[in-house]
Amino acid sequence: MAANNFPVCLERFFRKKSNFILLLIGIGIGFSQVAGQPLKNQNQFLADQVRAEMQRSWHAYAEYAWGHDELCPISKGFHDWYSIPLFITPIDAYGTLKIMGFEKEAGRIERYVADSLSFDRDIFVKTFEVNIRILGGLLEMYDLSHDAKILNRAEDFARRVLPAFKSKTGIPSYYVNLKTGEAKGDTVNVAEGGSYILEMGVLSYFTNNPVYYQTAKKAERAIYSRRSPLDLVSQTIDIQTGQWVDSVSHIGACIDSYYEYLSKTWLLFGDPELKGMWDTSIVAIQKYIADDKSGMLWYGTVNSQTGKKVSSKITLWDAYFPALLALSGDMTRAEKLLQSWNWLWNKNGLEPMVYDYGKDEIIEPRYYLNPEIIESTYYLHHFSNDSIYLREGEKYFQDIMKYCRTDIAFCQVENVVTKKRSDALPSFFFAETMKYFYLLFSDKGNTFFDEHIFSTEAHPFSRNDFSFAEAKMRLGF
Repeated sequence: MAANNFPVCLERFFRKKSNFILLLIGIGIGFSQVAGQPLKNQNQFLADQVRAEMQRSWHAYAEYAWGHDELCPISKGFHDWYSIPLFITPIDAYGTLKIMGFEKEAGRIERYVADSLSFDRDIFVKTFEVNIRILGGLLEMYDLSHDAKILNRAEDFARRVLPAFKSKTGIPSYYVNLKTGEAKGDTVNVAEGGSYILEMGVLSYFTNNPVYYQTAKKAERAIYSRRSPLDLVSQTIDIQTGQWVDSVSHIGACIDSYYEYLSKTWLLFGDPELKGMWDTSIVAIQKYIADDKSGMLWYGTVNSQTGKKVSSKITLWDAYFPALLALSGDMTRAEKLLQSWNWLWNKNGLEPMVYDYGKDEIIEPRYYLNPEIIESTYYLHHFSNDSIYLREGEKYFQDIMKYCRTDIAFCQVENVVTKKRSDALPSFFFAETMKYFYLLFSDKGNTFFDEHIFSTEAHPFSRNDFSFAEAKMRLGF
């Protein structure tokens, strides 16, 4: 896809990162410095505030939008993705509620999923989006509850999604009908085509059925095998012919979770083939895509065949990459890149959706409560134990409280300069943004990180529940 059409691709993702006391500021809450409290107390205070805001926002969903996909936080209504709701926000939010200790709220979701939810729906759904939100959320729910009914729901859902993978390449279609299995949409971006292997692997492990993992791995191989001579993948592919639709390569939105899952799936299951794919890919990324501009590190867009730079546009989804760099042991680049993103956040108090770092120009001014910069801040604090990341995370939380908080929950912002609001609250705010804030500030954050691998939707899976030896047999690699 041409660089000037980049925001069109992003529409697919909209659905898809000292001491203080509370001060009331209109309908928002801010913090001001006070002396005399230990740093530990300050961080716990912030964790408690995040937890309170999660509870407040969740209760608003339960009151105004229960059973529907998303809460409308200004009109106090609801929004569904399709003609029939799929319970997306509760499934996505469950893990955060559970981690924060909201057992009553989490239990209500468990009971509804186990006893009342049906996916036998004659609707076409976005294959990528329902995989990371619904299948991932259901598997997280089972991993935390050990309720066999939940696992049955997850497997039933996955079976309904599998027909999407019956393309000539094995890369899934953009849409699949949950009732009929009909699939459509032969053009997908790499993230949409290659971001299933972690969730499908978890399902294969839990069910001892390798078909899910092997299906997802076939798609992963199909994309990787079509990389350029420079070891770069392009952004968009035809799933029937296997031909690239464009020649742009980057690490950001529309490719991001493909790279993320090469690394994370290896870490969870120990499949050496994925490690080889990741090791080859990251060398090419650093050689061709990394860009030092005026002393700041960014990752722009290049031609996948020549390595020539074609755009310096980035998206706020790209802020996941410092976390992935840190996870792979490259703290030097991770820290430098995150400081670039921190600088961009502080220019307006929120990140713009699309920014051109070469021209220092906002291309798309929206901020949709994205978690990626918070995710990376959490990762880097874990690996460095540097309090600078706590203070930067605190600033992000303050700004979201100031500009996005409504009387019942939080809302998206249409323009980071004017702070104009929109009546929408995506499910990933519950699944990711609030989870990463809480784990960043909470005492349990470091231990929790060591014990889990997070999906691209921040659904954590316990490392203790998976062994490499068992994975090799159950997943069939």
